[in-house]
Order: sequence, then C-alpha cells, then structure tokens
Amino acid sequence: MKTPAFLKNLWSGNLNLWKIVPVILFFTLWELAARYGPFAGSAVFPPFSAVLLEMAALFKSGVMMKNFASTLGRVLAGLCIGTVSGIGVGMLMGWQEKVYQSLSPIISLLYPIPALGWLPLLMLWIGINETLPVAIISIGVFFPLCYNTAGGIRSVDPKMIHAAHILGASEKRILFQVILPNAAPQIFTGLKLSSGMSWRMVLAAEMVAIPTGLGALIMKAESLMRVDIIMSSLVILSLMCLSFEKILGVMERKLIGDWTDNA
Repeated sequence: MKTPAFLKNLWSGNLNLWKIVPVILFFTLWELAARYGPFAGSAVFPPFSAVLLEMAALFKSGVMMKNFASTLGRVLAGLCIGTVSGIGVGMLMGWQEKVYQSLSPIISLLYPIPALGWLPLLMLWIGINETLPVAIISIGVFFPLCYNTAGGIRSVDPKMIHAAHILGASEKRILFQVILPNAAPQIFTGLKLSSGMSWRMVLAAEMVAIPTGLGALIMKAESLMRVDIIMSSLVILSLMCLSFEKILGVMERKLIGDWTDNA
C-alpha cells in the first residue's frame, strides 16, 4: 500500500504539524485536568483559559507590562554586558595561546559556581538595587559564552589557518573570515544557552531582592494565593525564552550566510 504524500511530508519534517500538535495537546490536557481533574474548581490549579484571561487583564491594567518591562530591561542589559565581555575574553583566549594559558585556570575555577551563588556576595558588595540583577545575569552569561567562544576558536582546523597564511591573508582577515565563521556555531550555542539562563536568573534575583519585575510579581501573587497570576508570569517567561532562542537562531543563519558569501 502506497503511503500518502501528506504522511510522508509529516514524517520527513516538511510540515510543522509534528511541532504544533504536542503543544496543542499539552494545553488541552491542562484545560481538561483543571476543569475535570482532582483540583476541579480549585484556585490552586486554574485552567489554561483562565490563565489567559488573567494575563489579558494584567496587561490591560498595566501591571503586567510594567513588571515585564522592568525584567526585560534587566535581561537585555545583563545579556549585552555578559555577551560583549564573554566573547571578547573568549576570542583572546582562543586566538592567543599565552592568554589561554593564563586565564584558563581562573575560568575553570569560577565556571562551575552557579551564577545565583554570587547573589549573597553581590547583595553585600553592591547592595539591593537595579545593578544587582544585571550583575547576576552578566556573570551567568559571561562564563559559558567565554568557554564556548574559546573552545570554538581553538577547535578550528589549523590547516585552514595555515592555508590562509600561505595565501597572504592578514591576521584580521583570518580571524573574521576563517576562524569566526567556523567557530560561530559553538559561539551561538553558548549564546542560546545564556539567553535562556538570563531569564531564569533574573526571575530568581527579583524573587529574592527586587521589588519590581516578573519575579516580584510572582512573589506578591504567591502571598495572595493567586496561582493564575503566577502561571501567567511563567507563561510570559517561557515565551520570552523561546523568542530569544528563535531570534538567535535566525541571527546565526544570517551571519554565517554572510560570512560564507564574503569568504
């Protein structure tokens, strides 16, 4: 019996239904479990439709937008600082052997420390203010990005670099047209991981020390037993993590394509 073309396309991944169906199924099960399960009618497990209605109400009142804007600003600031410093130091470590030998022990020593492990020290050093979550995010982004950048550059085939030298390419041209394009996938892997972690870190920092933002909104909702507000904030968080990952994926394909065209 011949397999229908629709099923072939679905199996081969030419259609996106295999990505959409599990998501729809998840939210449908959530809705049914909340309405007909053990917690039916209870405020501790609201249905997905109720969460969406509460999210819309929070945006309409300005409460969600105000807190979301605060969190987004902190994430972008920390992500920018951590990205610039992480890629910069990582490039130096990957390109210069002496720099790698000097900094590698320090990076290896500090990298395993969770970013939130710095929170008590930073609260004492810089106080509880807007700088605190930005500093936490910067630290959390810096180490994995520095590690991935250095590793990506050092993993480039030395024969390619040697061939570029023979052809008379300058050090700058070798770096930007040979090394970075080949190291880009590993660098963007670090960026994607760091972007997701930045949202988790800012949420934890806001829960502990900051009176505004999604984390602070979750803590206020917890004290009022408003599970619908907590879930609304978590849905926003997950959507932003997914959006950042998709944006970075598009940037990666565009940047690598431009590098390839100009090579």
